[in-house]
Amino acid sequence: MAENGQLPNTEETLLVNEIFYSLQGEGSYALYPCIFIRLTGCHLRCSWCDTAYAFYEGKKMKLENILAAIAEWTAQLVEITGGEPLLQRNVYPLMQLLHQSGKKVLLETSGAVRIDRVPEFVHIVLDIKAPGSGEAERNDYGNLMLLKPTDDVKIVVADRSDFDFAQVVIQEYQLLEKLERPPIVQPVFGVLEPAELAEWVKSAAIPLRMGLQLHKYIYAPERRAV
Repeated sequence: MAENGQLPNTEETLLVNEIFYSLQGEGSYALYPCIFIRLTGCHLRCSWCDTAYAFYEGKKMKLENILAAIAEWTAQLVEITGGEPLLQRNVYPLMQLLHQSGKKVLLETSGAVRIDRVPEFVHIVLDIKAPGSGEAERNDYGNLMLLKPTDDVKIVVADRSDFDFAQVVIQEYQLLEKLERPPIVQPVFGVLEPAELAEWVKSAAIPLRMGLQLHKYIYAPERRAV
């Protein structure tokens, strides 16, 4: 339901960069078939961003047309991503409509926009920006208090300094106590060797999960819509 108790208005629109069907490459739902709805726009400029094309490219779509576009695929998992999807106010009625249609809704968000309006049924994958991203000062740490135990926290790291930063944040905000699964540390693709990060995770003083962008190993890493 919409905030006013009425059904969401399917005539409302979102600026959509791309809609595609692939395997989930990251997080707790990795390797499940997943429909992706990538929205246009982001207020961050992370140094390692691999979807800069989503900053400006896109077309306006009615919510009903977005639902029609994904209807050809039978996957129950749908991820709303960007860019930063929470910059568009109509993302919330889209979440409601997807949920009402029986989909499991995932949200990939930068951690720089407050998540207090995200419905409880949404599985949040919240990024915390490490210093190597160039955007660490934009983190809204208040979001860490709003997470559900079932949500995920992901920190992309470029070097040992970023890894140490991740451990400090995890401990300071007691994320191991708040979340059912340890936060994910993930190497910047092509910058930090996964084997090196794996050794850091193995020797860390706190429990961590290592993540990889698995779609970049399954498909060509420069390929879009995978």
